[in-house]
Amino acid sequence: MAGTTVATNTKAMSFPDHSKLRADFPILGREVQGKPLVYLDNAATTQKPRAVIDRVAEFLGSENANIHRGVHYLSMQATDAYDRARARVARFLNAEKAAEIVFVRGATEAINLVASSFAAPMLGDGDEILVTVMEHHANIVPWQLAGANKGVRLVPVPMSDAGVLDVAAYEEMLSERTRLVAITHVSNVLGTVNPVVEMTRMAQARGIPVLVDGAQAVAHLPVDVQEIGCDFYVFSGHKLFGPDGIGVLYGREDRLAAMAPYQGGGDMIELVSFERSTFRGPPERFEAGTPNISGAIGLAAAIDYLDGLGWEFLADQDRLLFEHARKVLSEVPGLRICGGEDGGGKISAVSFTMDAAHPHDVGTILDASGIAVRAGHHCAQPLMERLGVPSTVRASFAFYNTPEEIDQLVEGLAEVNRLFAL
Repeated sequence: MAGTTVATNTKAMSFPDHSKLRADFPILGREVQGKPLVYLDNAATTQKPRAVIDRVAEFLGSENANIHRGVHYLSMQATDAYDRARARVARFLNAEKAAEIVFVRGATEAINLVASSFAAPMLGDGDEILVTVMEHHANIVPWQLAGANKGVRLVPVPMSDAGVLDVAAYEEMLSERTRLVAITHVSNVLGTVNPVVEMTRMAQARGIPVLVDGAQAVAHLPVDVQEIGCDFYVFSGHKLFGPDGIGVLYGREDRLAAMAPYQGGGDMIELVSFERSTFRGPPERFEAGTPNISGAIGLAAAIDYLDGLGWEFLADQDRLLFEHARKVLSEVPGLRICGGEDGGGKISAVSFTMDAAHPHDVGTILDASGIAVRAGHHCAQPLMERLGVPSTVRASFAFYNTPEEIDQLVEGLAEVNRLFAL
C-alpha cells in the first residue's frame, strides 16, 4: 500500500493510504448522528470485511445444509466447508492437529467448558487458581463457579501502576496448591501484552496447566500455541473480524481426551440407549447439536483476509495508531491515561478518565459527533478497583482506523472540556 505522511505535534509518522482498505468494510462508510462513523470500539467487537460478509452469504444462499449427518450433496458440501474451517483455525494457531480445535460460541463459552469439564473435577479444599488482576470477568467467574463450595481460592497476580504484571511475584505465587493458571494474553482495558510464554513455562515447570485468554490478542498478534506451550487457548471470532456466535477452544490433544462432555445431544455420541451413552472423541465430543456452521466458515474467511494483508503490516498499523493515540491523548487537559503514560509493551487500546466529566457523559458527547468508544468497567471490575476508578473511557483500534479519526477523538474530548467548564 502506498504510504502517506501524517503530522503529529512532534514528529511525522508514516501511515498507509487507508481508502482502499476501508472500502473492504461497508459499515465504515455510514453515518451516525449525521456524522461519518468513527469506530473506536474494536476491543468490544470488530467490523467485518466484505470477504467475510460475502462468504457467509454464499454459504447460506447456495451451500446451506446440516453437517456430519446427511448423505446428500449439500450436506457433504457443508461438512467439507466446516471441516476445512477447523483445519484453517488450526493452522492459524499452529496447533499440532485440527482435532485440537473445538468450535464454541466464543471465548466465554470456551473458558466455561474448561472450567466445567477440566477444572471442576480436580478441584478441592485449599486449592488455588491463579489469574491476574487485569482479567475480564469471563476469566474470573467460570473459575469461581467451578470451585464453588469446595474451598477453592482465586488468587490474582498483581501489576504495577504502569499496568505491567509482576512476573517475579507470579513465580513466587505458584505453589503445590496451584491447580491451574488462567491468564489474559492482552488486557482488554490497558492493552498490556503479557509474557505468556514465560509465565506458561514457569507454571508447567511445576506441572501446573495453563489457559490463555486470547480474545484481545488474535486480531493484533500472530499466535503460536506450540511456542506458548499452553494447555488451552481461547478466542472469539467477532473480535477477529469474523462473525459473532463463533469462537475457538484450542486444547492439547491429551487434555481434551481426558475431559468429559460439556453438553449432551446430537453428533457428540457414539451409542445411545436408555441405560447409557458413549461419546465420540474430541473435538466432536464438545460440539453437541448443530454448530454455528456459517460462523465457522466466516471465521475461516476472516483469517484468510488477515493473512492476505500480512501480519507485519497489521503489527505496524497497531504500533503507529497506538503511539499516535497515546501521544495526542496525553496532551488533552485533565485527561489521565490508565496504566501510566508509558505505552511500552501495550497495543490496541487506551483507557482514560477525564477530570471534567464522568466516562458515560464523555461517551455520550462523543457519540453525538459519530465517535464510538466504550465507557464503563469493561467487564473488569477488579481491575477498576486496582486503578482506583469506577469506570473509564476506552478507545480501541483496528488496522482500518486512521490517525485522523484519533485526532477527531481528541477534538471531541476538547468539546467535553468546553461543555463542562461552563
